Amino acid sequence: MAAAAASCGRLPDEITLLAISKTFPVDAISQAIDAGLRQFGENRVHEAESKILHFREILELEWHLVGHLQSNKAKRAAELFDVVHSVDGVKVATKLSQTCQELEKVLSVLLQVDLGGEPTKFGAEAGQVKEIVEAVSSLKGIRLDGLMTIPPFFEDPVKSQPFYARLRELSAMLESEQPGCLGRKHLSMGMSHDFEVAIKEGATIIRIGTAIFGSRK
Repeated sequence: MAAAAASCGRLPDEITLLAISKTFPVDAISQAIDAGLRQFGENRVHEAESKILHFREILELEWHLVGHLQSNKAKRAAELFDVVHSVDGVKVATKLSQTCQELEKVLSVLLQVDLGGEPTKFGAEAGQVKEIVEAVSSLKGIRLDGLMTIPPFFEDPVKSQPFYARLRELSAMLESEQPGCLGRKHLSMGMSHDFEVAIKEGATIIRIGTAIFGSRK
């Protein structure tokens, strides 16, 4: 991370390392905590719940939902997580907003954008993003803090670069038209095999699982 940041004139402190702990047990997360990690990402609300409750006494931990969120799971997600990366429309955002208002909580959310057009991936289409941002920005209890994307997988990480560049450009366009609409202006992009490329394109959160915990079974 530090080397990738230095290569493009950025500071490592500008980038959050999000450890993707999905499918790994609490023992593995405990080792990561001992190594100094404090931000963890999970894919499923049900799987994450037991882990989050197990570590609830460690107050400085931050839990991120990075997997697809169905609206029927939004209530529990709002109760458990600190950040949700996978808001892909107004419906799920509204569900999160309703619960957060009941909890008197402000939840940080990111809008997931589908830039690859793969049938197995979720996210808002680029052409819908402006309209969704306007709607989500008006909801109470949640704060829209940026964008997220998952590009197609390429063996050559350089092939991911156009997708990350497009997300950065989309963020800049939205901010120029609606200053402040993306809060902290996060760009959640880049994984174990291509995070250096993502950092060079402006990633502020990189989602690393395999490089930390090893291969998943």
